[in-house]
Amino acid sequence: MDLRTSQTNIFDKLDILIEINQSVSRNLNLKESLNATLKILKQLYKINSGTIFLVEDESDIVRPVAFVGFKQDILRGKFRIGEGLTGRIIESGNPIVVPMVSKEPLFMNRYHTWNPKSDDELSFIGVPISLDYKTLGALVITFPFEPGRDYEISVKFLSLVASALLQPIRVQKIIEQERKSLIDENTSLKHKLQAEFSISNIIGNSHEMREIIEQTSRIAQSDTTVIIRGESGTGKELIAEAIHYNSNRKDQPFIRVNCAAIPDNLIESEFFGYEKGAFTGADKTKKGRFELADKGTIFLDEVADLSPMTQTKLLRVLQEQEFQRVGGTETIKVDVRVIAATNGDLEALIEHNKFREDLYYRLNVFSLCLPSLRERKADILLLADHFMLKYGRKHKKSVKRISTPAIDLLMSYHWPGNVRELENCIERAVVMSDDQVIHSYSLPATLQSAESSNTYQRLSLADAVQNYEKEIIQDALKQTQGNIAKAARILSSTERILGYKISKFRIRPGRFKN
Repeated sequence: MDLRTSQTNIFDKLDILIEINQSVSRNLNLKESLNATLKILKQLYKINSGTIFLVEDESDIVRPVAFVGFKQDILRGKFRIGEGLTGRIIESGNPIVVPMVSKEPLFMNRYHTWNPKSDDELSFIGVPISLDYKTLGALVITFPFEPGRDYEISVKFLSLVASALLQPIRVQKIIEQERKSLIDENTSLKHKLQAEFSISNIIGNSHEMREIIEQTSRIAQSDTTVIIRGESGTGKELIAEAIHYNSNRKDQPFIRVNCAAIPDNLIESEFFGYEKGAFTGADKTKKGRFELADKGTIFLDEVADLSPMTQTKLLRVLQEQEFQRVGGTETIKVDVRVIAATNGDLEALIEHNKFREDLYYRLNVFSLCLPSLRERKADILLLADHFMLKYGRKHKKSVKRISTPAIDLLMSYHWPGNVRELENCIERAVVMSDDQVIHSYSLPATLQSAESSNTYQRLSLADAVQNYEKEIIQDALKQTQGNIAKAARILSSTERILGYKISKFRIRPGRFKN
């Protein structure tokens, strides 16, 4: 046997394995690691050609991912597990050796790299790449045929090479799983946001709110600038979110800016960002809110509180859709939809030269005026029930209903804080409830004081006791749908006594029937 054409000795094989391991450990890119391994085998192990195949996740498709020794690009090819010699290696998880490919009918010569009429005879060796009893792919090589080749040693050596490839393959799978998990999580969050801020989720059956919902639905599909006006606590930000998440920009950023919360000396850098070295402490370039909102929507809350200088720069952004960072000279173009909100009287501010008239007309392309809660009293109970369920889940309390006296209090109060105040009241009442019912005495004192609600007059002890007695009788009748006998049993009283009390307090049991 000619020693020059015999297999490399054991020390040469160890050197090859060391070089492959070093090459693989230096690079986290799977494709580069696999290609480097095949090049080392071709250069030092004298293979004719080599290919690494991997099975696609959750399928039976096998694809080549790296190759050496081919005249054409073979990466576009694919086949199924079980097809040909390589498919059988992956299917069985066992190596396959073919000393002479011309005598093997399963050798498919898939990439037409060997001509049986003109080319020398080839030997084929393929070993599986396996992890935790699962075959992930195969390493396949061809040699020039040599009658005295020790194929058993070759298989063992190539199996060690295949084991070395597990590290980059495992790292790549972890990266892909994390990427897929992040994409799935991001998609899930977007769907949740779109569901949460769906226009159909806006609560309100009153005439005023039906008009708002209809207008919101119409303007969501356009890119027009919107200004939302209304008292504090009426839900301006909720409407802005509904417009964005039901628009064509729903998959892009929604950036919130509270103009009143940012100091005048910082608002320009917050809006437009700044370049490194623009001022003391600017140790790196920072993107502003408009740049972050590119392709999406920016929500400018309390826009009436902007300084005159910032109003001027905001006007240019609205007109030209471009700006410069603080300390910069480069003009940055953006595609941003602007939704503004205010509870101020912009017309009065214009008269006193505190708000630019041209900025007002630029913002006031489409105006939504949200009604106060006292103007939409028909929605109070709907909102109260919604908040009762919401905070019942949050605080893990099973609150099922609101008592009749509590409803009367909610309906008679004037709600200067609007929906936000109602939400806070219901959350407090849910926390205070210990019998699955929101009672009038669980509501804040502001709702029960004569000064704030004009509902209660000063009561003597006897009157206060009578009011409490009336409330629990009404609750019992509500629970029994006006059945006096059942209500008496719930209250551990008699029908005669309860009838007397009903007559005394002028309670109409019929109002509690379905």
